[in-house]
Amino acid sequence: MPEFRGTYTVLVTPFTPDGAAVDAPALRTLVNWQIDQGIHGIIPLGSTGEFLSVTREERQQVIEICIAEARGRVPVLIGTGAESTVHAVDLSREAEAMGADGVMVIPPFYASPTDAELFEHFRLIGEAISIPIMVYNNPATANIDMTPDVIAALSAIDAVTMVKESTLEVTRVRDIIELCGDRISVFAGILGYESFWLGAVGWVAVCSNLMPRDSARLFELVADHSDRDTALALYRRMLPIVRWVGGHRYVSATKAGLAEMGLPVGPPRMPRLPLPADEHAELIEDMTALGLTGSLQLAATG
Repeated sequence: MPEFRGTYTVLVTPFTPDGAAVDAPALRTLVNWQIDQGIHGIIPLGSTGEFLSVTREERQQVIEICIAEARGRVPVLIGTGAESTVHAVDLSREAEAMGADGVMVIPPFYASPTDAELFEHFRLIGEAISIPIMVYNNPATANIDMTPDVIAALSAIDAVTMVKESTLEVTRVRDIIELCGDRISVFAGILGYESFWLGAVGWVAVCSNLMPRDSARLFELVADHSDRDTALALYRRMLPIVRWVGGHRYVSATKAGLAEMGLPVGPPRMPRLPLPADEHAELIEDMTALGLTGSLQLAATG
């Protein structure tokens, strides 16, 4: 069983320029570049991976490529959230059968399940697989907030060993650890730097699609070296990109940024639209200031 710790990139899904298919060569390049840059893990088919916008066959293609390219060098968790418990169980079983190290599961996002319904949902997924579950709390998009008390209840399920906490309430990291002890490992979903100092063992990051080396190093500086000054300076340097890929632009800005770095990954799938021209120009300006434009192309060929 791999150690689940560090900065994990929640990968975009590259599409062909017309958006009609997964761009397999681009995905292979992205996975290998991420690992070569020192990222600690990858999570395909999360929200940033547009999991609701791909077909079942495309899901299987993405999973197969990511696991094959990772070659056991880093853990690969697969997003298997679904509105139906039966569907989530099926997707989680499929991910395990294809070689995933774990699954990341957002709760049903329309039904607004009660606490008892949530428990049964995750219990049935956990009983169907033998790999760990990362529970994904993102109330801004999932229409339900799994508070620390709810996470503590879910931690009674053997397979539930991790949580991705994606609110702006950093004290939840403290509260989950206090309530759950070593039954749950907390990964930040948004406030990585802040959460590390409160005991989070990792960060499921969007910005690491564009800055994997720095995103991984930020965790190491805090968790392994307790180097506050260097970590804070790095975090402040990263903030323009962290802000660009926050909010509603998390897919469009990430894909636009990768194209500017030398790896076109196609457009978002509708209803998402590409980054507007004025924002695109601002993004390029910030990326140029950070020396990111063209950098992936150079890294891939140099």
